[in-house]
Amino acid sequence: MNTQEQNKAIVARFNKEFIQGGDANAFNELVAPDFINQTAPPGVPKGPEGVLYFFNHFLKPAFPDLSVEIYDQVAEGDRVTTRKAFHATHTGEFMGIPATNKKVVMNVIDMLRLRDNRLVEHWGILDFQSVMAQIS
Repeated sequence: MNTQEQNKAIVARFNKEFIQGGDANAFNELVAPDFINQTAPPGVPKGPEGVLYFFNHFLKPAFPDLSVEIYDQVAEGDRVTTRKAFHATHTGEFMGIPATNKKVVMNVIDMLRLRDNRLVEHWGILDFQSVMAQIS
């Protein structure tokens, strides 16, 4: 397996094992201690702790059945770009909106930079406006 294919497999594993499965061991294995999220929202730490907070305290409480569907991955050099969707049911409060039990699809595009088989940098777009429209 070449480096680009290996990087794509690492990103896919992160999506399935941590984002979808909530596996903290996979997170610790795949995310470098000096990881930086370049698109962290204001007030959220840009390091690994910000990623943990986003999923464990912001997204998963509202959408505990979240699953990840990867549509496309493109790898070049040390970067992997993924077009994907999070599928979930709104069963907890989200951004002030009480649970609606509606099914949602969250479209996501992200780019990750890897070093030594670990994620070290992230840029991403998640369409929150569409999510809010789906649960309103």
